[in-house]
Amino acid sequence: MRLITHNMLKCHVKNCTDPDRQFPLRFKDVQLEQIEAERNDEFLVRMLPRIDWPALLKTTKELGIELPETVPDAPADDEGFLQALHTAILETHVRQGTMLCDGCSHEYKITNGIANMLLAEHEI
Repeated sequence: MRLITHNMLKCHVKNCTDPDRQFPLRFKDVQLEQIEAERNDEFLVRMLPRIDWPALLKTTKELGIELPETVPDAPADDEGFLQALHTAILETHVRQGTMLCDGCSHEYKITNGIANMLLAEHEI
């Protein structure tokens, strides 16, 4: 699972005790893998408004990945920023582990790079 996908996931447990803490899901005991991907600057710039930057920063810090604290005023012209963003959201994959909701402690398993977001019937 790429970090760009993680940045769009939140907990959907019906009785989550703290809805303000459903996002971002926190990683626990993860195995990361770097998979090279072709860089597409136009895609990266178009995706920026859809990315929750504070959530991405929190996640990358937890995983030991460096990103700038803020998005530059002209991201399309900042080669270093685009490379760092590309590496973080498109080349960093979570192979195994768990995503944990800080609102209700529900765990979502990640196996072979696929997050299981299905809920049991009593959680819907």
